[in-house]
This record gives sequence, structure tokens and C-alpha cells, in this order.
Amino acid sequence: MPRETKGMSLARSKRKRRRIYLLDDHPMVRYGMTELINGESDLIVCGEAANTYDAIDDLPKAKPDLVLVDITLQGKSGLEFIKETQRLQTGLDTLVVSMHDEGFYAERVLRAGGRGYLMKLAGADELLHAIRKVLGGEVYVSDRISNLIFDQLTGRGKPVEGGIVGRLTDREVEVLSLIGQAKESREIAKQLNMSLKTVEAHRTHIRSKLQIGSRAELIQFAVRWTMSEDLGMRQANL
Repeated sequence: MPRETKGMSLARSKRKRRRIYLLDDHPMVRYGMTELINGESDLIVCGEAANTYDAIDDLPKAKPDLVLVDITLQGKSGLEFIKETQRLQTGLDTLVVSMHDEGFYAERVLRAGGRGYLMKLAGADELLHAIRKVLGGEVYVSDRISNLIFDQLTGRGKPVEGGIVGRLTDREVEVLSLIGQAKESREIAKQLNMSLKTVEAHRTHIRSKLQIGSRAELIQFAVRWTMSEDLGMRQANL
């Protein structure tokens, strides 16, 4: 039997590298992740996109084993991307890597079909650990979220997504967040690729679920909620 050459061994090693796709609207974040992942002998970045639409079009060609996706994107959110891949029955695993508070979003991601949630404040080693865990067929969440979910399942704790905002659907949360960023309904409709009528319907449902009387009160609530979420992320970075 002919002896395996160094070139043959290298080619075989490259074939074994698991393929990672990056979906994030920040070029520098994608660059940093690419440098980190491509430095590993068993992983390689096979493609990237800044929005859900480009990613969906690119996936058949890229053939990833795992997609790293942010929550906040132009157009459809990371949650909507996960749901879309589930509807298309791609069998594709997704791991959310986001600055948004895991206490609010992790359970929503898992319910949507995602395989894990990691906050961007985590270190490089933790990101690689999470990637390999999901590629190995497991679910990744932090110990904090794992304990909260366990307590909830055993009846010893409250739902992971706390507060009154937990009553909202994923799409309504997106709309609320954009209202809190002082965006008008037409801007929200354009960003989320929906009709103005649909945005107004979401506003009405949000006010009803949160028991808010007027549009002005909704704006005030949305601003406070958005600011509190931003504060929570900043404190987590300290």
C-alpha cells in the first residue's frame, strides 16, 4: 500500500473541516469570527451574509454544517431566519451569537428551532466550545439559562423571558424595539419588509397585550424597555 504523503494528509484534513456560515450585519464582527474559526484545524468559514435574504439564497451553494446568526438584522431578524430554515426543512443547525440579553431571547431561540444561544461578550474559547457542542448534536446555553430552564420545567421557577414583554410574539418584540429606537411606522415597515397596515396592527396588539392606552404611552414604554435592555447589555460587559 503506498505511503500517504504530507499533501494527501493535508487534503484529507481539509475535507474533514466542518463548515460554518456567518450571518451578521457588522463586517468587523464577521471578519473577527472568520479569523478565529479559520485558525482551527477542524473548522472553516464557508460563507457570510449581512441579511437573511442573501443568506437564504447563498446557503445551497455554501453547504454549511452550522450557521452563526445574530438577532438584529435588516429585514428579517435572526429569529425569523431560524424559523425560515425550519419551514424549508433544511436540517440546518443554527447558533445565535448576539449582544441581546440571553435571559429574554434564549428561550425564544430554542422554541424557534435554534440549537443554542451565546452572548457576544463571551470569549473566543467559549464561542469555539459552543460551535463544537452544537456540531456534536447538543444544545448550547449558558449555565445561568440552563438552570433557569430546568427550574421552569420542574415548576420551581418563572418563565425565562421575564416581565410583561414576555407576552409578545417574536415579531411584536421586534416592532416594540424599533418603536423604542424612535422609528416611525413607515420606517419599521421598510426595515422589516412588511406593509404599513401590518405594522399598525402589531402596534394595536402590543398596546392590548401590555395594557397600554395611547400611542404616546406606547412610545414611552418602548423607549424605557429598549434603554433597560441596552443597560443590561452594558452591565454584562463590565
